[in-house]
Amino acid sequence: MALNKKSVDDLNAKGRRVLVRCDFNVPLKDGQITDETRIVAALPTINKLINDGAKVILCSHLGKVKEGPNEKESLAPVAKRLTEKLGKEVNFVSDYAVTGEAATAAVNAMKEGDVVLLQNTRFRGKEETKPQDAGEKFAQELAELADDYVCDAFGSAHRAHASVAVVTKYITKKGGTNAVGYLMQKEIDFLGNAVENPVRPFVAILGGAKVADKLKVIDNLLEKADTLIIGGGMAFTFLKAKGYEIGKSLVDNEKIDYCKEMMDKADKLGKKLLLPVDTGIAKSFPDPIDGPVDVSYVDSDKIPADMEGLDIGDRKSTRLNSSH
Repeated sequence: MALNKKSVDDLNAKGRRVLVRCDFNVPLKDGQITDETRIVAALPTINKLINDGAKVILCSHLGKVKEGPNEKESLAPVAKRLTEKLGKEVNFVSDYAVTGEAATAAVNAMKEGDVVLLQNTRFRGKEETKPQDAGEKFAQELAELADDYVCDAFGSAHRAHASVAVVTKYITKKGGTNAVGYLMQKEIDFLGNAVENPVRPFVAILGGAKVADKLKVIDNLLEKADTLIIGGGMAFTFLKAKGYEIGKSLVDNEKIDYCKEMMDKADKLGKKLLLPVDTGIAKSFPDPIDGPVDVSYVDSDKIPADMEGLDIGDRKSTRLNSSH
């Protein structure tokens, strides 16, 4: 399937301010990055723009920021690691306002090939996560900093957030170009070919926390795939829809009926919708997320009421249970 979007290769970026939405949502422990995979994945697009003489303005979220702006969820460690990886200074704008006077001054001082990293976009709260309700002010401010926009945050691209979707409207209004980066292009090309021209049997695996984020995906994949495997946090909503006790596990109670509909649809289409046969459980998720935790394993229909399901169990991964 051809990529029906402009890519970073289509930009004439020399001398232009290019806002790049990355996914720097990396795990941290005591202020140190414990897995730099997402940073490394963003480097090809960033280096391309640097080499083209763009003024590269990076933005990303990190964490959920439930308690408001705080240093533990600052992107400062990311700026430090990016400086090491790029071999040049990344100017980090630590201002919690993200697009305030400090950001404007930093961008105005940029030369061709310079890199600026803005503060955590979620420090703007609902202005980032629910821009339509908040008046889209943050999206406008982001667009004011740039001439063009590149989205390379595949893990966030499904969200209608200010820095992901709404900003593109304001870039377009000012005559700028919206494009995807190399990471996005790679994923779109791969998924497009896999879905439109699949090798049979076609098995799709879905994970993540929320059923709501994947409503159309689940529905569409049942039409195309021979088998759909559900794992991750979203599996618990399906397990509850089957009538199982799921304890303190993550659940989207508003989507219970939808899960039932999807299991019924799989039956009618003769497709397999598979759920975990067993589950890894603990008292709670570790904090930080990659910290130590005592995990035990139980059948997926035997999760204790005082325990929380973490993910699929050790009996597999390879063995999953049909939903019917």
